[in-house]
Amino acid sequence: MAGLNVSVAFFFLVVGVCQTLRWLSKRLLSPGAYGCLARELAGSLQLCTSCLELRMLLEIGLWGGGFGPDVVLTLLFLLFMVHGASFDGASANPTISLQEFLLLESNLAATAAKLLAQGVGMGMAWAVTKLYWSWELTHFHLIQNLIASECSSSIHTSLYHAAFVEGTCSFFFHLVLLKLRQSHLMYWVPALAATVTFLTYTAGPFTGAFFNPTLAAATTFHCSGSSFWDYVQVYWLGPLAGMLTALLLYQGNIPRLFQKNLLYSQKSKYKIPKARVAVQVEGDEPWRKRKGEKSNSEPRA
Repeated sequence: MAGLNVSVAFFFLVVGVCQTLRWLSKRLLSPGAYGCLARELAGSLQLCTSCLELRMLLEIGLWGGGFGPDVVLTLLFLLFMVHGASFDGASANPTISLQEFLLLESNLAATAAKLLAQGVGMGMAWAVTKLYWSWELTHFHLIQNLIASECSSSIHTSLYHAAFVEGTCSFFFHLVLLKLRQSHLMYWVPALAATVTFLTYTAGPFTGAFFNPTLAAATTFHCSGSSFWDYVQVYWLGPLAGMLTALLLYQGNIPRLFQKNLLYSQKSKYKIPKARVAVQVEGDEPWRKRKGEKSNSEPRA
């Protein structure tokens, strides 16, 4: 339990440092530089560092600390709640940044800057986490240092099945994200955290369930057992295909590429009222006025 407490303290420290970085950057940089660079760098640093420590707990904690995946999944849910509340609009995920570009919410230069910042944040996270592990504050970190050079790939199924699994996770994640992106923070943060936790629980045994190219690159690309091209297909192309499928299904089109809706018919906002025929009824017979016909005002006998 002492090792778990150290990891929890490390999570709080990482969130605090990244929050300070966001606070300083917002005051020192222009809004454009903050939104495209500093915010994404801090978000990627926070996400990748936390998930590297979580992965270590998942791999070593079961036999080294006596706690199972339920503890890691609980921590994952709580961390994504904290991430969603503290990211200040950052995505820390290349597929989300590309989705914003395809939805015409971001231009090419801003999207490229976000991807660059996410990559830098990922590299910083890997360096910081390795330094933290080298201090060997717990026996978990001691074991991690011993096996770090012999880590194995997270792909535990066939290559095509693994790409399908990552693409499916990305599809459901982006579908929920698109559905809730206009909702209040208090609704979409727990919904996304629950979605990530469920997808990790379901698909984790097959691929690790990253569905985030930057996070996968920080966590498993350096491990042996699969080639670089295998990793690219599963952890980059798979999530990208899932995002495009979710966007096409939700929108009916991809606004950056074409305006025509391919799946759903466009209904007019304005309803045209149907013409009504005025009929005046006297007794059982209709009395219609015709053009040019004089009305007979004489009373009937």
